[in-house]
Amino acid sequence: MKIVRADVIVTCPGRNFVTLKVVTDEGVYGIGDATLNGRELAVASYLRDHVCPLLIGRDPGRIEDIWQFLYKGAYWRRGPVTMTAIAAVDVALWDILGKVANLPLYKLLGGASRESVMVYGHATGRDIPEALDRYAEHVEQGYQAIRIQCGVPNMRSVYGVSKGNGMYEPATKGVVEEQTWSSEKYLDFVPKLFEAVRDKFGFDTHLLHDVHHRLTPIEAGRLGKSVEPYRLFWMEDPTPAENQGGFRLIRQHTVTPIAVGEVFNSIWDCKQLIEEQLIDYIRATLTHAGGITHLKRIADFASLYQVRTGCHGPSDLSPVCMGAALHFDLWVPNFGVQEYMGFPKEALDVFPHAWTFERGLMHPGEAPGHGVDIDEELAARYPYDPAYLPVARLEDGTLWNW
Repeated sequence: MKIVRADVIVTCPGRNFVTLKVVTDEGVYGIGDATLNGRELAVASYLRDHVCPLLIGRDPGRIEDIWQFLYKGAYWRRGPVTMTAIAAVDVALWDILGKVANLPLYKLLGGASRESVMVYGHATGRDIPEALDRYAEHVEQGYQAIRIQCGVPNMRSVYGVSKGNGMYEPATKGVVEEQTWSSEKYLDFVPKLFEAVRDKFGFDTHLLHDVHHRLTPIEAGRLGKSVEPYRLFWMEDPTPAENQGGFRLIRQHTVTPIAVGEVFNSIWDCKQLIEEQLIDYIRATLTHAGGITHLKRIADFASLYQVRTGCHGPSDLSPVCMGAALHFDLWVPNFGVQEYMGFPKEALDVFPHAWTFERGLMHPGEAPGHGVDIDEELAARYPYDPAYLPVARLEDGTLWNW
């Protein structure tokens, strides 16, 4: 079996997605997600201009060799564009292997380690009462783990809070939105949100929160310590992770669990964090961290230090990533939780899928491969629509971490 074609499909059913379709001479094909929010066309070009021509004539079953060829052979290693492109190829090849073997992906990885995958949803509100209403809706749907984000008084915009009643979408069409941030106002307010959640709902659900890289290490230590009575499942991305040693300071001040890694591209991004046990959950995702082949390495490395997985799973990664991630989650021994925001109806129509959701638990299904396909004719009806992630500035105008 040989690869004869590799097509890059860019579509916008509710939001922009980039999909790679790898086709063999026997008619078997696999698809991978190549979406990088706000930089979609950079990955599409990298695939079309540099990667796809190199795939023609290769044996799709040599997944490891192809991964190494694309990683080491480019000389310029790592980075979000390169690793997202490699991930798209890798997931597509695993999809082909599953179809050839007539097995779901999780069985190729070694079989299930659990019966289903616990996922967490997003409850957001412009104020505490609205956030509690959204939290209650998630409880009614059976979610066992819920992330909560809330507007902060006297701050015009806050990360993670929907602008209306629909799904949260950070990207804005055609322009870069400049938001304002105040760590002081946030730190004074957010413990009150968690107190309100526990007062109303008790401790029967796992409570998660995303700081989104906004704090310094000492500020993050203060936050973690102040919210210890509310037993967070995790405090996500408390500070930018380029300075991995900065997490030592957070550890010195709090036992609140820490989750990091949605912007990571490789095992090197989390090496020190894991080796020194500075985090509890690694959130690297298949699409941005080199696919199944590389994420397996990260998870196995993490398991040596009792760090569990908590893969990033927003709606700006396509249903292809979601399907592959659920297979990975069902297999990986050191699983923690999987993020699940859901998708617009248009996206689910473009990407038919085998996964199921019931009462806060998901299963990838038993279809061969990863169980997600693409309706190319329908995808063509949704042309690319440029959008950008926001940036954040402090109240004095200084550019900050969004």
